[in-house]
Amino acid sequence: MANPAPGWDKKPEHRVDLHPDNRRVRVSFGGAVIADSTATLRCEESGHGPVHYIPAKDVRLETMTKTAHTTYCPFKGTASYWTIDAGGKTAENAVWGYEKPYDETAALAGHYAFYPNRVDSIDIG
Repeated sequence: MANPAPGWDKKPEHRVDLHPDNRRVRVSFGGAVIADSTATLRCEESGHGPVHYIPAKDVRLETMTKTAHTTYCPFKGTASYWTIDAGGKTAENAVWGYEKPYDETAALAGHYAFYPNRVDSIDIG
């Protein structure tokens, strides 16, 4: 592997499983649907609840502005963040994604996840 995740060296039992999910995931904010997909990746990670990552083609990218904020995961890589502006409302760092994830989670590239407490709703069904 060219870019392996270092996290498994210390915690080989840790799980980060990515599952294609065809259930409809809709994210609303400021009275608008800002993401709507039936082709998400559901990430199931040790110690975390499942998170749906939505492909860029199904996200209204024009509502998002990249910020300088980042976080680091030793299993997925460095996460970038975006602020949402829609319907006269703003939610800072409400969206994150891994632009250059580690090899084991490379499928996350080009996908976005939303904090449920920073958007109006995330409907999965």
